[in-house]
Amino acid sequence: MEAGFFPGGKQQLAEDMIRTSGPEYGRMVLALLDSVPDPAESLVHAFEAAADDIAAANYADACPIGTVALEVASSNEVLRAATAEVFEEWVDDAAQWFGRWVDDPTAARSLAYSMIMMLEGAFMLGRAARDPEPLRVAGRSMAELLRTTVAQAGEG
Repeated sequence: MEAGFFPGGKQQLAEDMIRTSGPEYGRMVLALLDSVPDPAESLVHAFEAAADDIAAANYADACPIGTVALEVASSNEVLRAATAEVFEEWVDDAAQWFGRWVDDPTAARSLAYSMIMMLEGAFMLGRAARDPEPLRVAGRSMAELLRTTVAQAGEG
């Protein structure tokens, strides 16, 4: 590699990877969510696909951004900020996706945070246990959370 491409060295290369792969990963998740018309079924489907993928990859790195974020949260401010920005973009995009079924922007954003937290937490538990079940449980839980939020909005 020529020095001119990444004059900031490994840190700049890592930051570029985060800022490039993060949005690509987010688009992949949204495309998966859009592949099933019913939103609750879509959530179950997406988490099932993640469970299948992590098992097929022999529990290797599931989410590149989450893994980096855990590694650099307290040791590298530039990379921490880059991962935080990617997560925020994912929350914004997911909130728009949930907003198709939930009129309240605050509730849609809460669902977006919940989905990303459940996905990242389930990846961690699944990798540690070498078991895809945490992802399946998280998907069913997210579907139920969406159904409950939609039902409560309809009652109000």
